[in-house]
Amino acid sequence: MTNDHKGKHGCVNVNQSASRSECTNVPTPGLGPSANIPVTLADITVSDHLVANIHFPDPVLEIKDIKKRVKIVQCRLLIGPTSNPAMTLAAGIPLFIKGFIRKNIQYATPCPHSSSDCVASEMRSLTVDVPFECVTIITDFLRPPVFPESNSRSEFDFFRAQNLGHGFPEKDQLLSSDLSQFHQVSTQNYNQIPFCELVSSSIVQWDEAIDREPLTPHHAPFEEGIFHNIVEKTFLQFRIRVFQNQQVAL
Repeated sequence: MTNDHKGKHGCVNVNQSASRSECTNVPTPGLGPSANIPVTLADITVSDHLVANIHFPDPVLEIKDIKKRVKIVQCRLLIGPTSNPAMTLAAGIPLFIKGFIRKNIQYATPCPHSSSDCVASEMRSLTVDVPFECVTIITDFLRPPVFPESNSRSEFDFFRAQNLGHGFPEKDQLLSSDLSQFHQVSTQNYNQIPFCELVSSSIVQWDEAIDREPLTPHHAPFEEGIFHNIVEKTFLQFRIRVFQNQQVAL
């Protein structure tokens, strides 16, 4: 398809309607020297409790180590347009948080040639993501957020008198608006959305086997056993900062 063909049959013929003239501008009133920078809205420590059932693909003789890492995939301060910011701040603003605790579990699995004197084992690892999701209400702001401004859209019409046509008296007319035209005034506001930063985390966990049984063959040391499933209870704390880009006077 050639450019000429596009110009004749495309959605918009820019050669006829697009403006290439010089644009005018006026300064925004009341705005002095300023900078658009991220400011800290809140600095909080969030606590949550998790219970997870973890299954191992191999028999576990014992857990050697667990490396943990907190991953936040959603941190959203739910602000909206308001006519009374002070009352909204006093009631508190919800912060939706969603994430995972990545755990790399290193464990020993017994080899088949164990004896009554010793148990040979191999080191293996299992990596799992333990999900968490919560909502916390923030009431203590270091600096209040700038609430978004709503978009607006309004339509307007013009009066038009039209002849009714065949079957109506000549002096009668259709008095209404023109359905062949559409008129609208719209305003869009491009607001700054708050965002988060993960500062630190602390994890306290208990891991307990729920299906431990004696190690086979039976001539292995009597106190040794294996399991495939554990239940994990976790107390999670993490510190996050909530930011928003704001216009700050210099």
